[in-house]
Amino acid sequence: MASKGSGVSFSRKSYRLTSDAEKSRVTGIVQEKLLNDYLHRIFSSPEHAPTAATSRKPLNFQNLPEHLDQLLHVDNEDEESQGQVEGRLGPSTVVLDHTGGFEGLLLVDDDLLGVIGHSNFGTIRSTTCVYKGKWVYEVLISSQGLMQIGWCTINCRFNQEEGVGDTHNSYAYDGNRVRKWNVTTTNYGKAWAAGDIVSCLIDLDDGTLSFCLNGVSLGTAFENLSRGLGMAYFPAISLSFKESVAFNFGSRPLRYPVAGYRPLQDPPRADLVRAQKLLGCFRAVLSVELDPVEGRLVEKDSSEWQLQGQPTVLLTLAHIFHRFAPLLRKVYLVEAVLMSFLRGVVEAGTPAQAQSMVRQVLDLLWLFMEIHYLRLTIAILRHDKSRKFLLNNVLFDVLRSVVFFYIKSPLRVEEAGLQELIPTTWWPHRSSREGKDSKDIKDETAEEHRRRRAYERGCQRLKKRIEVVEELQVQILKLLLNNKDDNGGEASRYIFLTKFRKFLQENASGRGNMPMLCPPEYMVCFLHRLISALRYYWDEYKASNPRASFSEEAYIPPQVFYNGKVDYFDLQRLGGLLSHLRKTLKDDLASKANILIDPLELQAATMDDLDEDEEPAPAAAQRPMQALAMGGVLPLPRPSWLSSPTLGRANRFLSTAAVSLMTPRRPLTTSEKVKVRTLSAEQRTREDIEGSHWNEGLLLGRPPEEPEQPLTENSLLEVLDGAIMMYNLSVHQQLGKMVGVSDDVNEYAMALRDTEDKLRRCPKRRKDILTELTKSQKVFSEKLDHLSRRLAWVHATVYSQEKMLDIYWLLRVCLRTIEHGDRTGSLFAFMPEFYLSVAINSYSALKNYFGPVHSMEELPGYEETLTRLAAILAKHFADTRIVGTDIRDSLMQALASYVCYPHSLRAVERIPEEQRIAMVRSLLAPYEQRPWAQTNWILVRLWRGCGFGYRYTRLPHLLKTKPEDANLPSLQKPCPSTLLQQHMADLLREGPDVAPSFLNSVLNQLNWAFSEFIGMIQEIQQAAERLERNFVDSRQLKVCATCFDLSVSLLRVLEMTITLVPEIFLDWARPTSEMLLRRLAQLLNQVLNRVTAERNLFDRVVTLRLPGLESVDHYPILVAVTGILVRLLVHGPASGTERATSVLLADPCFQLRSICYLLGQPEPPTPGTALPAPDRKRFSLQSYTDYISVEELAQVEQMLAHLTSASAQAAAASLPTSEEDLCPICYAHPISAVFQPCGHKSCKACINQHLMNNKDCFFCKATIMSVEDWEKAASASTTSSAA
Repeated sequence: MASKGSGVSFSRKSYRLTSDAEKSRVTGIVQEKLLNDYLHRIFSSPEHAPTAATSRKPLNFQNLPEHLDQLLHVDNEDEESQGQVEGRLGPSTVVLDHTGGFEGLLLVDDDLLGVIGHSNFGTIRSTTCVYKGKWVYEVLISSQGLMQIGWCTINCRFNQEEGVGDTHNSYAYDGNRVRKWNVTTTNYGKAWAAGDIVSCLIDLDDGTLSFCLNGVSLGTAFENLSRGLGMAYFPAISLSFKESVAFNFGSRPLRYPVAGYRPLQDPPRADLVRAQKLLGCFRAVLSVELDPVEGRLVEKDSSEWQLQGQPTVLLTLAHIFHRFAPLLRKVYLVEAVLMSFLRGVVEAGTPAQAQSMVRQVLDLLWLFMEIHYLRLTIAILRHDKSRKFLLNNVLFDVLRSVVFFYIKSPLRVEEAGLQELIPTTWWPHRSSREGKDSKDIKDETAEEHRRRRAYERGCQRLKKRIEVVEELQVQILKLLLNNKDDNGGEASRYIFLTKFRKFLQENASGRGNMPMLCPPEYMVCFLHRLISALRYYWDEYKASNPRASFSEEAYIPPQVFYNGKVDYFDLQRLGGLLSHLRKTLKDDLASKANILIDPLELQAATMDDLDEDEEPAPAAAQRPMQALAMGGVLPLPRPSWLSSPTLGRANRFLSTAAVSLMTPRRPLTTSEKVKVRTLSAEQRTREDIEGSHWNEGLLLGRPPEEPEQPLTENSLLEVLDGAIMMYNLSVHQQLGKMVGVSDDVNEYAMALRDTEDKLRRCPKRRKDILTELTKSQKVFSEKLDHLSRRLAWVHATVYSQEKMLDIYWLLRVCLRTIEHGDRTGSLFAFMPEFYLSVAINSYSALKNYFGPVHSMEELPGYEETLTRLAAILAKHFADTRIVGTDIRDSLMQALASYVCYPHSLRAVERIPEEQRIAMVRSLLAPYEQRPWAQTNWILVRLWRGCGFGYRYTRLPHLLKTKPEDANLPSLQKPCPSTLLQQHMADLLREGPDVAPSFLNSVLNQLNWAFSEFIGMIQEIQQAAERLERNFVDSRQLKVCATCFDLSVSLLRVLEMTITLVPEIFLDWARPTSEMLLRRLAQLLNQVLNRVTAERNLFDRVVTLRLPGLESVDHYPILVAVTGILVRLLVHGPASGTERATSVLLADPCFQLRSICYLLGQPEPPTPGTALPAPDRKRFSLQSYTDYISVEELAQVEQMLAHLTSASAQAAAASLPTSEEDLCPICYAHPISAVFQPCGHKSCKACINQHLMNNKDCFFCKATIMSVEDWEKAASASTTSSAA
């Protein structure tokens, strides 16, 4: 006899009846009388009283079918009444009308009960309507977005803007905006959330319509409905893009039935009666035991029943399940009968008894019948066959898989029971996402301390409750990832991998793919449970294989990205499209990885790239035969889902992306190559993934840089790859979205503090004001109570320490993967872009989203991780192997943000010196043809804190305004890097071409940015002066402010360059120094003249203080220009100062008045007199003593005195020049250069600037071969004439 709780395996051929009476004790064969009593006991009719044994008809297995027919007979009237109900019109099976009852583009499930919006505002109704009586249907809310659910008549006409409730005779409830709709709209009901169930009730006897949310009535929504001839109401819904719901018209039991109301679709009453009778017979089998020795029936507890292989019992069960199997094809009966029975089993006994009973019931189900959809919980998943069936047919059908792992976030705190768990609320007075603010704890009062401690204890209670659910969800995933259950078929893990990959494809946002089907909040929960289960199996494998790696050392080997075993759909690779990479890098694949791409694959990929239309069916059918011609097994038919028209053109790329390597029959030598051919992901076997004796499976094509020992099981590597892709798809976006709860708490806490301050200051005689302030205080307090409890939920489910460690683990996995991929050289281009994106975004999430409750600095290996990420950003932001514009911009922006924070900037300084120098060299490359604005921003951050008046965090005129987000990189305290500045100086001195090319590009961009800025403020000023009412485009204001900020940052880079390497401008032994200095002087004078002119355009626009132009002010741009001038005219050597002064004064745009403006003086002071006090109405650097030091002001005064004296001397020494001797281009300088061979002339400044971009003469367009000094040319001509 099998022990209690043990599993027993049966097959149909194992049971044969025998008439050998001697074996009755062993086989369980019973005598005729005992069999008759047993069958009558099992199949007794509850409607009739038990009769005496003598009057009963004898029962045996021959006449039992006839007896069962009588037992299960249902009156014909009951069966014929199905679907014929007064008050209802339409088919008895109610579904969504996908043939004519819809408007817009919608995606409808196969069962015609689920719908996803795929257009602006699509509408669909059911196939059945009602005109009399009381009716109800239910809607499961899968996403909580914009939807209007209710009823409409057939005459209602909808479009992309008007849906259910927007027309006469249509009525709707909208839980997103918490309103009801019937042409007009008013507040109604409560807000719904994903996972809620809305009941829609219509009473056509009284003419009323109402709704329920999760079984709680929301009250009557509409009255006096139109009734009478021709008035019948259809269930209907209008939903916006990507929103989804599932209807239940009665095809399954209502979750929240309402007394007096009936569902639109009647339950299968006759079959329900039959199923309940058969289930009663099955219960009787469980409670009666045969004793063939004593010849009697023994009553026993059903929880102790064991399936022991008795033929009499098995034959009896076979008759029961033979009738029961067809009934369970109906979902209603599965939920109403079978699920109810199994729940009763689980609730009645101990967990061990329930587990044993459920297991035996499932064995019977698989022994005697086939079930199409088994919708059971973790107890069912422990059954091997059921688990595989669910994986193959149910769990990955749209959302059903991730629903198991989702913990619904409560919008209604009262319904979630959070008030009982967290009776005392508390909220921080200030917050910082950079880490914990200890100052708050030091300053809090005793009452605040008590509340905070009580709140933290409540949060811990909530977290423990949630952890119980999370552990059950992890157990489910562990069962689905089991790879030891391959007896008689494929292991669960490999079924999971196939379905998981399809799930990722359906949710990937890319060309030709369907919209995101899985809500992001589901993805977050799914990801964390998947990581827990994945790391469990990873470390379990390490325990049995010492050569493997721990999960802490996990990464994805680079060969996974180019050997084609893992399908990445049409996701972008670092080097571009996969088909392009295979053609351009096929030689590298052959030499480094011993991989040959099938020529037919290359040809197919090329044709796919060229053809923009759908691939013809014959060509699609022919391709597997082409692959077969290369050798190998016959591929299975192409899966139907790959041919879905909703997937569009991306289908063709799936065939070229899912490449499988042919399994060699002997070990490969270093010179042998493996040819690859196409194999879809669903055609892969366990051997294709895990490999065999001579096949490395998923890791085939190992580059020489990779170690030979395995990391873990190959299948776990693919699960890890999918987890990283999931984070990229929507998890990071959701993590950022949930921070909004914390932001709401901070805003309401600030509003409450302001209100309490006003209450304290308000005079007691103003009772009206006190009353209003008291009401506001109450509203804010109630809202904070609600938000603080919801914040506790968010911290427990999304931002807990365990979740932070999961994201941190993903970050480290991505870093190791990128490092290993980088070592492969050109093959690094095969890596999908999302690995770099996840590395960047996960670091951002850890830094910005999890504080102040948890700080990134507390994570293990924090400093090392920062340094490794810094090395990756420094190397790859200018990596030529990365071609995608978006990912290159992301890398640049990440590096720009990285150098804004002290801890991450120090990490950049810790990377090896050669990497730092290479990074700075890339930053100093000419700005053309690359994102120069971000590059310039990085250089500015390295300088900020060292420049003239450049120690501010926020501009002086913005101090009184509240920043939108104090954690923005631009609002961080200055943290300059002298180490990286020194690298920059060394590189600028290194070669003759580095500094000129870099500075010329900076000067070009400065000229462009400031010119664009001036042009835009002219347009803004003209718009503001018009008499008619007009509005300035906010985008134009934003671009204008951006150009101004760029001009300031470019000026700061020039200041840094002059400070670090002044000889580039002042050492005229260099061939380009004079030209650079003249260009710089010209631009500085233009900026000064535009900004400092009295009552000029700049002044008027600054005075307007337009939204979007907050950063435009005198201070930032004038101190930047002043810093450059001070470095040239005060700090430089005497010879350099003299050259800079002469060039500055020689520029025709120079005005001494502009220099005087810096100190608030309208005119130059008289030599030898002291500077007067600044006028507060005028701009003056002397007014910014908090930003500009006394020493810096003294330097400005020294510069002004120097320029005043030099200007006077230059004016006295200047000689009149005839117009003929002036440069014909600028008419500002005398002629000083002659062009060869044409002989035309100009000043050196004009010709040098012209030759930077053009080699043709100004006048005759001849090619200029050389430029000579005019004095030399004139003297040579005179000498030749004398001769």
